[in-house]
Amino acid sequence: MANKLISEMGLPRSTANVFAARNIVTAKVWRAVAAAVFVQENVSDVMDALSLSEFELMEVLDIGLEEVTRAVAHISEISCPPYQTALSLLEQRNQNEYLAGHLPTRLKGLDAALFGGIPFGVVTELVGPAGIGKTQFCLKLALLASLPTSYGGLGGRVMYVDVESKFSSKRMIEMGLSSFPEIFHMEGLAQEMAGRILVLRPASLSEFTESLQHIKVSLLQRNVKLLIIDSMAALASG
Repeated sequence: MANKLISEMGLPRSTANVFAARNIVTAKVWRAVAAAVFVQENVSDVMDALSLSEFELMEVLDIGLEEVTRAVAHISEISCPPYQTALSLLEQRNQNEYLAGHLPTRLKGLDAALFGGIPFGVVTELVGPAGIGKTQFCLKLALLASLPTSYGGLGGRVMYVDVESKFSSKRMIEMGLSSFPEIFHMEGLAQEMAGRILVLRPASLSEFTESLQHIKVSLLQRNVKLLIIDSMAALASG
């Protein structure tokens, strides 16, 4: 809205004409330079209404304080985005998550609290002390995302950024055999699912940063449904 032309903001015609005559055409703040500097240096590029104080506008526009105050208030009201309450933001996020979908964790209490599971399209952070099971939970999510859609999974690939070298294929297979024996006893299916999980082990934050473009391309080209970073804390501290 700040880029909107002042001529389209419904100001009185006389006031709008004064702004236009002084080459102040939008509300966007580009410069916080006194009007006198523009005059002295003959700067001709576009100035913006909210970049100057009321007194500077009075000097530039050669109009009274009352008219300037009304004009600035009107421009500010139109150009500033409407406020939102914390409750409305929460409701909007919940609605977006509901429409986008979720990856169920198969933990009833957690899925109920998350309105269906891990929401699509947003960052979900797992926080807790060492040894509480964060990596185990990440392994389970990777397993669930790689499941065929007919079994409630996402049927896609998972990119697992294993910063602390805690990823265990053996542990994942054990979890699969325990949770989904009907799937993991089918010949070749466990190997197929394991082949959908792409493991990246950056040795440092700089190496991870250098890999971001590759990660972005992989997400788009390899049908990646879930990106896991285990863990960001280790990546930042390492």
